[in-house]
Amino acid sequence: TQSTWGMLVIEECQNSKAVTLLLRGGSRMVVDEAQRSMHDALCVVRNLVREPRIVYGGGAAELACSLTVERAADQVPGLEQYAMRAFAEALEAIPSALAENSGLMPVQTVSQLKARQSREACPRLGVDCMQRGTDDMRDQHVLETLSSKKAQIMLAVQLTKMILKIDDVRVQGEE
Repeated sequence: TQSTWGMLVIEECQNSKAVTLLLRGGSRMVVDEAQRSMHDALCVVRNLVREPRIVYGGGAAELACSLTVERAADQVPGLEQYAMRAFAEALEAIPSALAENSGLMPVQTVSQLKARQSREACPRLGVDCMQRGTDDMRDQHVLETLSSKKAQIMLAVQLTKMILKIDDVRVQGEE
C-alpha cells in the first residue's frame, strides 16, 4: 500500500545524467495532475535548451507585436493594410482573454496597456492577472519561451488560412 512506501535514494551513480522523478499524491487525480504539470515543466526546459530566448508573458509580447504590426500597416498602401490591421487586432485576443479571466475589464485593460506600451516604449507591460499592482512582467517574473510563442502564433495563422480556404459548406439534407 502507499502508506508503507519508503524513500529509495541512490547516490554517486556512474551515469549521473539519468534522473528519476517519483510523484505521489492523495488520489489518482492528484498524481495525474502532478504528472501533467511535470511534463509541462520539462517541455519548457527542453524548449529553453533548444532555444534560450524568452519573451515576457501576460500578453505583453502579443501587445508589442500588435503595436508593431499596426505601425507597419501605416506604411503599406492599398487593401493589404486592412489585413495587417486585422492581424494586429487578432493578436490582442490573448491579453483580452487574460484580462477577462482575471476578473478585469478586457477592453479597458488592453487599451490602457497598449497606450502605455506605446507611450513608454516598454514591451514588458502585460496583464496583471494576479493583481499585484504592477503590469511589468519582468518584475512579476512572467516569462514564456520564444519558441512556444512563435509556435502559438504560427498555429493560429495556419488555422486562419485553412478557414479562409473553405469555399463551400455542405449541411446534410440540403441540396
